[in-house]
Amino acid sequence: MPASDDVPAGVLGTIGGTPFVELTRLAPARHFKTYAKLEAYNPGGSMKDRSALEMLRERISSGRLVPGRSVVVESSSGNLGIGLAQVCAYYGMRFICVVDPRTNRQNIAIMRALGAEVEVVRETDPATGEYLPVRIRRIHELAARIPGAYWPNQYANPLNPQAHRRTMREIVESLPDGLDYLFCATSSCGTLRGCAEYAREEGLPVTVVAVDAEGSAIFGRPPGPRLIPGHGAAVRPALYRDGLAEQVVHVPDLDCVVGCRRLAAREAILAGGSSGALVAAVELMADRIPAGATCVLVLPDRGERYLDTIYDDDWVTRHFGDVAHLWKQPETAMKATPC
Repeated sequence: MPASDDVPAGVLGTIGGTPFVELTRLAPARHFKTYAKLEAYNPGGSMKDRSALEMLRERISSGRLVPGRSVVVESSSGNLGIGLAQVCAYYGMRFICVVDPRTNRQNIAIMRALGAEVEVVRETDPATGEYLPVRIRRIHELAARIPGAYWPNQYANPLNPQAHRRTMREIVESLPDGLDYLFCATSSCGTLRGCAEYAREEGLPVTVVAVDAEGSAIFGRPPGPRLIPGHGAAVRPALYRDGLAEQVVHVPDLDCVVGCRRLAAREAILAGGSSGALVAAVELMADRIPAGATCVLVLPDRGERYLDTIYDDDWVTRHFGDVAHLWKQPETAMKATPC
């Protein structure tokens, strides 16, 4: 039996098996059905709990990571850091997470509450103007300085997508009549790759739609400024593979905000920025989705960590102007672009 099917102990045993709901109020006149996989219901609040557990569990069970003695280091925009902090806290291991100023302060507070040490890099890489290369350099420094330190490396670790094969299996089991479109937000490419590879290996006739941020370099565009963390990347992750998605949609920050606000107002789902991007992507593609089709959005995390950004009217006005009317208008107000 593969490690991902083993049931871990304690709170870690609640990772996975997240709720699956139909979104009936988001756009009730649509000619297709839309469902959401609510990954916010993982104990650490995001889909990254799955990756965190999968990347550490085998090393713990084999003795290569020793509770009370081993040190884990990782770069994260927040959610994976929380997942790793949770696993390390449960097993009594030291965890150091390297983040940057875009990381939500709530995420940093949660990691520290779980016992993690959080380092914030404040300078950008001179060549790219991005924080990620600087974060990675700091991880290499820590791994070289701390004896036996383990870097899971979410950007290249095959156990990251392995964790999300189970995500896709749960979705398929929830839809006995089949799935036509799967919408995944992209960052490390763990969720996208795990779900896509499971679908291909099982011969599922599903169109996989990768939802990326404007300003992200994952699908070959030049990197640019991004306000909202959680999806997109300044550097193409090593887990990326050509052909994982049949469609790619790039979503600007404003559309993420509008999508989140619509989810909250119409479905009473308080979700994070990348969930808003998924809502925008579905709305962009709505005219190309056949009548009677079934679509699934994998909503990555919860919205409480965005209360002082996406859900704060002053923050939204400061960055985008007076745009409150957009989440009260029809879906055509969104500007996401297909690739």
